[in-house]
Amino acid sequence: MKKLYAALFGICLTSFLFAGNPDRQGEAGAAQLLMVPWARMAGVHGLNTSFITGVEAMRLNVAGLSRINRTELNIAHTRYLEGADISFNAVGLAQKVGKNGAFGLSLMSLRFGDINVTTDAQPAGTGATFSPSYFNIGMGYSHMFANKVSVGLLVRGVSEGLSNVSAFGFALDAGVQYVTGPKDNFKMGISLRNVGGPLRFNGEGLSLEVPNPNENGTTIRILQRVSRFELPSMLNIGLSYDFYLGERNRLTALGNFTSNSFSRDNLGAGLELGIREMFIIRGGYRYEIGTTSTTAENSPLYTGVAAGASLVLPINREKSSHTGH
Repeated sequence: MKKLYAALFGICLTSFLFAGNPDRQGEAGAAQLLMVPWARMAGVHGLNTSFITGVEAMRLNVAGLSRINRTELNIAHTRYLEGADISFNAVGLAQKVGKNGAFGLSLMSLRFGDINVTTDAQPAGTGATFSPSYFNIGMGYSHMFANKVSVGLLVRGVSEGLSNVSAFGFALDAGVQYVTGPKDNFKMGISLRNVGGPLRFNGEGLSLEVPNPNENGTTIRILQRVSRFELPSMLNIGLSYDFYLGERNRLTALGNFTSNSFSRDNLGAGLELGIREMFIIRGGYRYEIGTTSTTAENSPLYTGVAAGASLVLPINREKSSHTGH
């Protein structure tokens, strides 16, 4: 157990070596890895690093994957940037393995609608359409030690492309959750997300036919070189504390710090109220450290106020895998 505590301290110490870098803002690709497909997670701006569990944990802190009782299946559809015809679907499955372990599988795909094909000769459109294909699939495992410390690791494949050009790569997530207190009401979580090598687009779509400089009337085909792009890696550190209001009601105060490799750091806090763990309301506020924007139009998308509510109706209360969080 002392080794686990030392590991937690080491990760915390390492976190101070990561700092938000606004000078590199916009240089990372694969922004799909930053999108939040799950409603409960979105209701607090993804600030619940310390107590997120089950399928949703594979998107924020995979260590929480093992904190289920048996099996969990999540399916979600999200309309993104209303009016832009962008949406994404997500499905996830978590399965308990033995007493303390759990495997998980998650899949998320984006749809951009039908986009008109344009050319130099037909800038208004050729009448044809295309739609980019973006998806990512992850497989993770988490193990819990003595119901106090859980650790997890997840490998995710990331794909982006069109019919004639595409990029594919792998990202690695790792996380730790620690629970203590008289009623296990103090929780801490640390997660490192989207760590991987750079990606590069390849395919026939990068070839270009140009006039041959040596022979008039002929053309040659050249392959354009494209730059690589990095994944949006980040480090999350979260704390939370449960205040029990009677036997069945709970108020959770939570805070979270996010260090981004390709943008400014974020700091946020929120509350979650569980009434008999059947009706749950939540809200949070997230702030980008060092931002100078004062208008909503120029503010980062995942900042400001978020709120949500859940109605939980377990089929079998004794065997329900829902933990209230």
